[in-house]
Amino acid sequence: MNLIEDADDGAPGNTPEFSVSEISGAVKRVIEGEFGHVRIRGEVGRVSRPRSGHVYLDLKDDRAVISGVMWKGVAARQDTQPEEGLEVVATGRLTTFPGQSKYQIVIEEIRPAGQGALMAMLEKRRAALAAEGLFDPARKRELPYLPEIVGVVTSPSGAVMRDILHRLRERFPRKVLIWPVAVQGAACAPEVARAIEGFNRLTPGGALPRPDVLIVARGGGSVEDLWGFNEEAVVRAAAASAIPLISAVGHETDTTLIDFAADRRAPTPTAAAEIAVPVRRDLLAALSDIGARMTRAAGYRLEVRGQRLRDLSRALPRPETLIEAARQRLDVAGDRLPAALTRSVQARRVTLSERAGSLRPAALRSRTADARRGLGALAPRIAPALARLVAARREALGRRTDRLDPRPLRTRIAHHDERLAGLARRLDAAFVEATAARRTRLDALDRLRETLGYRETLRRGYAVVRGDGHVVTTKPAAEAASGLEIEFHDGRLRLGGAAPRGPSRKKGAPEQGSLF
Repeated sequence: MNLIEDADDGAPGNTPEFSVSEISGAVKRVIEGEFGHVRIRGEVGRVSRPRSGHVYLDLKDDRAVISGVMWKGVAARQDTQPEEGLEVVATGRLTTFPGQSKYQIVIEEIRPAGQGALMAMLEKRRAALAAEGLFDPARKRELPYLPEIVGVVTSPSGAVMRDILHRLRERFPRKVLIWPVAVQGAACAPEVARAIEGFNRLTPGGALPRPDVLIVARGGGSVEDLWGFNEEAVVRAAAASAIPLISAVGHETDTTLIDFAADRRAPTPTAAAEIAVPVRRDLLAALSDIGARMTRAAGYRLEVRGQRLRDLSRALPRPETLIEAARQRLDVAGDRLPAALTRSVQARRVTLSERAGSLRPAALRSRTADARRGLGALAPRIAPALARLVAARREALGRRTDRLDPRPLRTRIAHHDERLAGLARRLDAAFVEATAARRTRLDALDRLRETLGYRETLRRGYAVVRGDGHVVTTKPAAEAASGLEIEFHDGRLRLGGAAPRGPSRKKGAPEQGSLF
């Protein structure tokens, strides 16, 4: 009875208490334990792609909705990106998001639920892009008849590139620029779109010239293999290309959205090469035929026009007949010219006499007097006006002189004096340094001169022999001399004869002699 009463009084009893985090963690463990890895089939509802790169979406059927999240790295690896209304099969794990008290699936893989879903999404995308006018025939451009450079967007390792190059060599060899891309998988769409945009950014006539026509090519395959060419980025890049574009994706029965946006569609890559360039032999034959026809037509027209000219010349009058009337009119006018000149001179003389009659000295004196009176009235006003002008100029000069301050000039002079003193010190130091360097070099040269002179050779045991003041270098010359003089390193020794009188030499100059 007491327990009942206590319970009625509001006591907690024996029911355990949990925090919000504890309950959320328990629910999370239960859901992740029971549904660790699941596959869910449903229709994609709301799709959100924030700047972080993650994808948030809803999976729904006619009775329920499950929130889903696909992290950035997983979303980048998917071949098919989720779009609203697409029926898909999502594989992942169920978990909870405690911050909003909801459960969700963390998607690891998502793919369309069968061929029908892909085709439905493709048709929906085609209708949306067509509504924007991307497939409008008025947007399509004419292909150049004979392009100088052909740009190819494809995989360089496949047979498609070899087929295109082989066909171009057979028909009309052209320069080919290849932009290698992935032609299937998640990287296909962004690489193809970047390749088309990259070709359009090239400068015409630059180091890497811009192509005159583009070919986007790939071999045949399933709808999934060709899906990259159905992506919106590729279609928009093809529609925005300023370079005429040929789509050659798949075989003849394959159709992708880039085919509708391209300027021309080729059933095969080989056919794209045939569309891009004409056959060189056919062009040469056509040019030869046109040249022959032009020569024949020109000859025929010249002959017809010559005959027509000859026929018309027969109906023309003789030149003498055409100028007879003009010659007669010239003679009549020449006869009338002297009389007309006489009348014109008389009329001008009468006019001059009439106008000269109105000119009188009295009138000229009157106008001169009026001008002198006006000048006399202005003369007294000149001196005051000049005085006022001088005063104004002097006042302006005074105002400007007041603003002149010698202190900035003194500061500048002091600054330049300091610079001049510094330069003088540097000049003195440089002069002393240069003088020392030259003195050192001169001493070295003098030592070199002493080393290379013949006196150093005398110190090594050699001697110089002179006869009659001249250097003796042979035995006959020594026998013919009246006296000899031998110079050693420590002095000279004379043998017979008078003292030699040799040619004077400058002090310190080397002396030639016979060393022995």
